[in-house]
Amino acid sequence: MTARILVVDDIPANVKLLEARLMAEYFDVLTASNGRDALDICDRTQVDVILLDIMMPDMDGFEVCERLKSNPRTADIPVVMVTALDQPSDRVRGLKAGADDFLTKPVNDLQLISRVKSLVRLKTLTDELRIRHYSTRQAGIDDMLRLQDGRLEEQAQVLLVDSRGASQERIIKALKPIAEVSAMSDPQAAVFEAAENGFDLVIVNCNLDDYDPLRLCSQIRSLERTRFIPILLITEQGDEQMIIRALDLGVNDYIVRPLDPNELVARALTQVRRKRYNDRLRHSVRQTIELAVTDGLTGLHNRRYLDTHLRTLFARAKVRGRPLTICITDIDRFKQVNDVYGHDAGDEVLKEFAGRIRSTVRGADLACRFGGEEFVVVMPDTPAEVAATVAERLRGMIEARPFQLRSGETPLMLTASMGIATLVPGVDTPEQLLKQADRALYEAKNSGRNRVVAAAA
Repeated sequence: MTARILVVDDIPANVKLLEARLMAEYFDVLTASNGRDALDICDRTQVDVILLDIMMPDMDGFEVCERLKSNPRTADIPVVMVTALDQPSDRVRGLKAGADDFLTKPVNDLQLISRVKSLVRLKTLTDELRIRHYSTRQAGIDDMLRLQDGRLEEQAQVLLVDSRGASQERIIKALKPIAEVSAMSDPQAAVFEAAENGFDLVIVNCNLDDYDPLRLCSQIRSLERTRFIPILLITEQGDEQMIIRALDLGVNDYIVRPLDPNELVARALTQVRRKRYNDRLRHSVRQTIELAVTDGLTGLHNRRYLDTHLRTLFARAKVRGRPLTICITDIDRFKQVNDVYGHDAGDEVLKEFAGRIRSTVRGADLACRFGGEEFVVVMPDTPAEVAATVAERLRGMIEARPFQLRSGETPLMLTASMGIATLVPGVDTPEQLLKQADRALYEAKNSGRNRVVAAAA
């Protein structure tokens, strides 16, 4: 794993020590001796993780962190504060400023490398989502920044796995201002609970009776439904091996007993905010993909999706020797609807027409808007005679029921013409099959409209 790490410290010896340790793991290391230089570096080059000293002249680490997190260009860079300060109040102040973790000087090598690798993985995931998101439209980042003050738009849903009733009560009490906590003592039952409910955070206490807490973390990470839920591990003082292994398994953060309630809240908030931000990015990416293959007016698949998916269905039918039929349908005299009633009425007709197609075709069929008032239905594993029956049923449904307009105009009686073509020997490409169906549609139009015509074999 390679990444670019920025080390910020005003003491050259500390910088050299951290630089040597990171370069031994093949990280690309940048250095800065003060906060202003660090901000300048982050603003003009890509940085994956920042190791930030707190006690620096002119601008301390807390202020540097706050400025990084308030800048949209640098808000997603994970920050680890490396400091001699070890009071809970200092950690809480750093977490509220946006820091992801603390390492206390002198820094343990294994803990340093494990933490950096864990944060690099997190940064890589977020960067990938952001790139996909911003390739289409700018949104979401302002929502994230509004959460940096420690408040949530709505209470977090937290699953606590803890074998001790007393510690459950303490944690629930500490998190009450920000979260609704579901506490469980059975680790296996907790896995199912996490999979079935939309939790923002899972907290695993290492006090589990007769069960390895890291196995539970591994199970949560391996399931499709839970792999993106952040995990916060509660460990014992000095249990460095547990922490290192947990970070390697994908645990997002840890807190050491005795628990400081304020630190627990701050760490929980950090994880919940990040999860909700990444959830928004994933949702945006999914919406973008859907928009790319969906016709905005009718909700059917669009021409782009048809061109791609038809090739797959065509190749499969060829290999398996199965029938494949295409039906192209066109609304008769649709131009008159637009000319007489306006384009809004025409859009209403198109949406209703698409709805009737949906109600007629079968689950395996692919319905698309081809363009204008033309629609295509692809029917896998369907011979010509069955396809003709489906098309005739759709034609009859169009003719039999008037199209209601919201403007209060007289309902429109419309008809549709349809051409169908079935894959036969000699048809070698999807384009040829579409062309045959289009010719059959043309024949249906020329022979009087409101009919189904099958292409000649």
